[in-house]
Amino acid sequence: METRFSDYQQIEGSRCYCSEDAGNEIRRLISALPLHAVHYIGTGDFHYQTLFWLERITEPFALLLLDNHPDDQPGAFGEELLSCGNWVLHARRLPLLRSFSWVRKPDDFSPGMLPDDLPLYISVDLDVLSREFAHTDWDQGEMSLQELASILGDIPASGGRRIIGVDICGGTSPEKGGTDADMELNASTRKAVEAVFASIP
Repeated sequence: METRFSDYQQIEGSRCYCSEDAGNEIRRLISALPLHAVHYIGTGDFHYQTLFWLERITEPFALLLLDNHPDDQPGAFGEELLSCGNWVLHARRLPLLRSFSWVRKPDDFSPGMLPDDLPLYISVDLDVLSREFAHTDWDQGEMSLQELASILGDIPASGGRRIIGVDICGGTSPEKGGTDADMELNASTRKAVEAVFASIP
C-alpha cells in the first residue's frame, strides 16, 4: 500500500473538535485521495478524521482501533460535535460498520477477534506505544514497537484478510512543546508502522 500525507491541521476549527465547516472541507480534500492507502492524519488531536475515511467505504466492513484510548466518550460540548475523543461513537452509527475492535495492549488482540468475512479498516494512534517509541500529546500506553508491528503483521497473514485502508495519527507539535528529537523519534516510528503495510497490494 502506498503512503499518503493527509494532515489538514491548518484548517480553522479542526483541532480536537471539528466544526461542521472544517469537516466538510476535509471531506472535500480527501475525496481526491485513494481510500486504499496508509494515511498519516496528524497528531491525536485530529483522530476524528478517521470517520471521514470510513464514510467513504461502500461495503460492509470491520474497524480495528489500536489506541491507548477508546475514543468513544461524549465530548464536553455534547455528543453531536465531532471530536478526537468521540469519533468512535459517530462511526458506530455508520450502517456498513459491522464489527469494531479496540486494542490497547498486546493481550487484547488475537486474529480470531476479526471477522473472516469482512474487509478491514485499521486506525493506529501512536499513543498506544510507550514513550520509548513515541512522544505524543496524550497519556500513553505500554506497547512496544515490536509488539505493535507483530499485531499488524499478523492481520493479513491470518486468512488473507483484505485491508481497505489504514490511517496513523499521534505525535506532538512544536506548538505543544515538541522538540526536534520528539519529531525524529515519531517520524522513525511512523515509518516503521507504515513499512508493515508496504508489501500489501
